[in-house]
Amino acid sequence: MDATTAPHHIPPEMPQYGEDYHIFEMMQNMLEQLLIHQPEDPISFMITHLRRNNDNVPKVVILGPPASGKTTIAMWLCKHLNSNLITKESLLEREFSRLSLEAKNYYQVYKKIPNSILVGLVQERLNEDDCLRKGWILDGIPERREQALMIQTLGLAPKHVIVLNAPDTVLIERNVGKRIDPVTGEIYHTTFDWPPEPEIQNRLIQPEGISEIETAKKLLEYHRHIIRILPSYPKILKTISSDQPCVDVFYQALTYVQSGHRCNAPFTPKVLLCGPLGSGKKLQATLLAQKYGLVNISCGQLLKEAMAAKSSFGELIQPFFEKRMTVPDNIITKVLADRMEQQDCIQKGWVLHGFPRDLDQARMLNSMGYNPNRVFFLSVPLDSILERLTLRRTDPVTGERFHLMYKPPPTIEVQARLLQNPKDSEEYIKLQTDLFYRNSGDLEQYYDRAIIVNGDQDPYTVFEYIESGIINPLPRKVT
Repeated sequence: MDATTAPHHIPPEMPQYGEDYHIFEMMQNMLEQLLIHQPEDPISFMITHLRRNNDNVPKVVILGPPASGKTTIAMWLCKHLNSNLITKESLLEREFSRLSLEAKNYYQVYKKIPNSILVGLVQERLNEDDCLRKGWILDGIPERREQALMIQTLGLAPKHVIVLNAPDTVLIERNVGKRIDPVTGEIYHTTFDWPPEPEIQNRLIQPEGISEIETAKKLLEYHRHIIRILPSYPKILKTISSDQPCVDVFYQALTYVQSGHRCNAPFTPKVLLCGPLGSGKKLQATLLAQKYGLVNISCGQLLKEAMAAKSSFGELIQPFFEKRMTVPDNIITKVLADRMEQQDCIQKGWVLHGFPRDLDQARMLNSMGYNPNRVFFLSVPLDSILERLTLRRTDPVTGERFHLMYKPPPTIEVQARLLQNPKDSEEYIKLQTDLFYRNSGDLEQYYDRAIIVNGDQDPYTVFEYIESGIINPLPRKVT
């Protein structure tokens, strides 16, 4: 690439490939590992690292106080993601025979083991082949800030950290009510999960260490350490309330684990907004253009501008406008290509709306090399669309626009002279909405990574959802 020429015309396939295969993150991760391990043979180290490293595998830490349900959530995540669950108990059970006599005595007296030994066990387990292939979920580790820093120093950084929390009164109630069936090992609760069979009820026993005083002591210790652990994970941390049904906690945790973090890689947004008439595409495109400097490309507006400018494209378009006929796709795509190949679109990115309306148009757009890297479908029910559009009116004297519900005219005199655009009639809107939804299924399948947004809410709330989908990586399934 010639450094003396500017701006550079980078083929659109290059940044798209980089985002699809996470090239920037791969290089960043490789540099981090080189600096941490400082191998004598960097080339061989990088080759080995690339061969064994899989960015798609989960690397999760789940923390939480006693009775927060973190072990249950960790087990469900492991089952769903086909990953490895690692707890302090499982590490000690597996490695206890290998511990030194001093470490065993320390553990038996204090029910703890030195930080260096625990971190060593964690390092050994995480570097085993099944953890490298399938990923891992650490349940309750690290317990202290020192452990967190030691694990990070070894280059064993999680991608996602989940912290469960709930009021101490709720946690104490959960813990105190636990009962165990000594025959089957099943866990019950005096309030939430009491067995109906009298035989089972009579043989249930209370586990050790769950009295109200003992639970309060454990909670006090947890709170003392967790406030020092959390600053170790500033950008990958999510707090979830566990004072809700366990299934809801699990799905929030799963959604977070399957999401990517915002990346520092260079990124030029190419946004496509799809939605029925009245879904708010035009407003959202305007907001995106204002905040991020994207080029706002409205297909209908482009055609009108081309005709008003009496360009060569305008001469082709004018007969169709005069006869109120649909402009052919080949003319529309030429007008779009003429706009999207201009330098501001290449440098700043663009937000397109009003095209494509069906699968054939989407394929034509892709064949021209203008494939969006973010696609949003604005979903709005027909009743809301009718409410938004059929009540719109225009004052023929001043040209001011009103809405009979949201922005009523100031006087009866103004109201009496208001006119309705024929395109705001209920029949026309129902026809256009039906046409959109007939084609939307094929479009959603074609843009299989599209994000569905509920457009039937405050426009700035909708904008926040769209903005989040642009600045963050697209969600991907963890294998």
